[in-house]
Amino acid sequence: MLTMIPFLLLATSAAQAPQPAARIDRGAVIEAPKISRDQQDPADSLYRAARGALNRGSYSQAAYLFQQIYGRHPKSSYSPDAYYWEALARYRAGSNDNLAAARAALNTQRQTYPAARTRDDAGDLLARINARLAQRGDAKAAAEVESVAVAAGEDRTRAGGRGIARVATTIARAGQWGRRSECGDDDDDEKMSALNALLQMDEDRAMPILKKVMARRDEGSTCLRRKAVFLISQHSGLDAESMLLSAVRSDPDPEVREQAVFWLGQAGGERAAGALDSILRASTDESVQEKAIFALSQNSSPKALQALRDYAVKSSAPGNLRENAIFWLGQSHGAENAGFLRSIYKTVKEESLKEKIIFSVAQGSGKEAQRWLADIAIDAGEDLEMRKKAIFWLAQSGGASLPELFALYDKMTDREIREQLIFAYSQRHDRAATDKLIEVARTEKDRELRKKALFWLGQSRDPRVADILEEILSKP
Repeated sequence: MLTMIPFLLLATSAAQAPQPAARIDRGAVIEAPKISRDQQDPADSLYRAARGALNRGSYSQAAYLFQQIYGRHPKSSYSPDAYYWEALARYRAGSNDNLAAARAALNTQRQTYPAARTRDDAGDLLARINARLAQRGDAKAAAEVESVAVAAGEDRTRAGGRGIARVATTIARAGQWGRRSECGDDDDDEKMSALNALLQMDEDRAMPILKKVMARRDEGSTCLRRKAVFLISQHSGLDAESMLLSAVRSDPDPEVREQAVFWLGQAGGERAAGALDSILRASTDESVQEKAIFALSQNSSPKALQALRDYAVKSSAPGNLRENAIFWLGQSHGAENAGFLRSIYKTVKEESLKEKIIFSVAQGSGKEAQRWLADIAIDAGEDLEMRKKAIFWLAQSGGASLPELFALYDKMTDREIREQLIFAYSQRHDRAATDKLIEVARTEKDRELRKKALFWLGQSRDPRVADILEEILSKP
């Protein structure tokens, strides 16, 4: 089942809305923008009063005051946006009469002030108003919702002169095709809001339209498809998963593919795990593969864990992606995964993979993991850097007792390994660890190791250290 979460409002581009109007929020206070206006504007005091009423939740009063702005002062700089704020107040009031009046105000704004600063948000609000009215039996509103939603599935390059004009407008705004940051088309936002409303009203009618949206390949549809992926993800069933999987495999836009992988990962279950596994094995896009690895790590099914294990040992796979698979296996804290990681340590050749396995095993708890790290540390045939890493994580994990770490010092002959142990003792803020450093500083035959112990003792806050250091320094 795909996770159901509330519909998130689709943000408009910051470049297109340098002073964004407040979005609709069902629970929070709506703060109308504080705009620098001409202090001589005759509607200034009305606007301030209306804004105050809106923020207090006095929606009927706010609607009346915003209506007064364009009614009494049609030439005021506040008038174009007053229609939107009136509609928002009436939407929040919620009665059928208020919703009908809100719809009328937005339609008037669209016809009279097509360049109003709040025009981008007005389309989204209108779709929500129509959806609410449609759910209450308003046939006209239901037809408008469906009409706007259906338009989302139309290929603009085949929509005649009007569609071409819209594409030209998008080019003018963006300056070039393919700019991933340019997704503030208010027309797209309105269509997505209508589609979301239709999904709530009749999923069987909405899903085929979303499928058409995802099949579009005209250059003006990229941002629309990005937004559609989220809507698809909020609905359960084979159709939704099939559409997301299809997007991963065939959509030309990297962002669409990556978002589709993410939402597949939220689905959970064997079916989603199988889809993600097929993506991981078949995709040549490393960014998509990375997202698939993460998504599999969030899926607790046996199939997902097996897919990660298979990829971790896949010698032909990129090393950085294998590291990611190993990392996420370690984060599961399962005994089976820990055993698997320990078993493949000797089979991998790349140092980066060995290091990631040591780290991942160290994230787990239990004596078996601690013994394994200690065995690597004392293995003279093991790579020196890996031995040092094992000591570091053995100490950092907190699973090994101090006596066990102290015993390792006597077993080691390599100066670098002993130096690593001295550092490990210094990180365990414990009286016994300080005692061990004092012992090394007093009795170690290797001068360099004594100096290391003295250095770390100097960083200690143990009150005994000053006397010990003075004692050592006073020796002839």
